[in-house]
Amino acid sequence: MKIAIGSDHGGYPLKETIKEYLQNEGFDIKDFGTDSEASCDYPEFAEGVGEAVAAGEYDRGIVICGTGIGISIAANKIPGIRCALVGDCFSAKATRQHNDTNVLALGGRVVGPGLALEIVDIWLGTEFEGARHQNRIDKITSIEKKYCK
Repeated sequence: MKIAIGSDHGGYPLKETIKEYLQNEGFDIKDFGTDSEASCDYPEFAEGVGEAVAAGEYDRGIVICGTGIGISIAANKIPGIRCALVGDCFSAKATRQHNDTNVLALGGRVVGPGLALEIVDIWLGTEFEGARHQNRIDKITSIEKKYCK
C-alpha cells in the first residue's frame, strides 16, 4: 500500500514517528512535508497529500497538525477526499467501515505516539463494508459534485 503523509510544524514530531513505523512495516511512503518544527501553514500539506490520494497516486493519506482540525478541514476541500479526524480506536475502525475514508487526520498535540500508531494500524487494516454505507458515500459524492463546478 502506498501512503502519502504530511504535517505542519505542530504535527511534525508525530509525523516522523508514524513515517518511520510505516516504513519499517514495509509501506511505500511519500512525505509531503514539513521537514522541521519551524512555523508553517497546514493547508499546503493537506493539499499535497489530498491531491496525491485523489489522483490515485497513493492509496491513502495521513495528515497531522497540532489538533488535526485545520488540516482535516483543508484536506476535505479536495474533491474525492474523505478525511476523518480520529482520536480513538473505535472511530478509526468505523470511519473505514462506514465512511470509506481515504485520508486520516491526527492531532499531534492531542494524540500520543502509542495511541496514534494503534489508530493508524486499525485504520490501514480495516476495509470498507460497502452495502448500505455505499449509498451514503454516493450521497456525499453527490453533494460534493453539486458544489464543485
